[in-house]
Amino acid sequence: MSSIPKSIRQQVISEAEQRCEYCLTSSRLIGMPLVIDHILPKSLGGSDERENLAASCYRCNEFKGARIQGIDPETDELTMFFNPRKQLWIEHFAWINGATQVIGVTAAGRVTVIALRINNEYIVATRSIWVARGWHPPY
Repeated sequence: MSSIPKSIRQQVISEAEQRCEYCLTSSRLIGMPLVIDHILPKSLGGSDERENLAASCYRCNEFKGARIQGIDPETDELTMFFNPRKQLWIEHFAWINGATQVIGVTAAGRVTVIALRINNEYIVATRSIWVARGWHPPY
């Protein structure tokens, strides 16, 4: 059983407008509830406090796992992942290829895109359908 109160879970997801805070996938489009990500995993000392929680789709949460950083391919430096509580998505990512793919425009964005596999073949194909229907991108 989760140690995060239901009211806090609902607050996190509501504030994220029912979207994964990493890839911006809407739970309404995928038909699955979002999960709560510990930005700093509990295994690394993270807490259940609101400031350490983010709404995440299942895939982003699974690929992130207990990691918080990766090697930036442009600088070869160890870089912290994007933190949705402290950073703005639009400052670290951009849509490309007709909004079917996401690129990281900062080191944090690049390592997050790679680690969370934000452009995996399944979601890219799905985003193309959402774009054709006018459901995507969210901004």
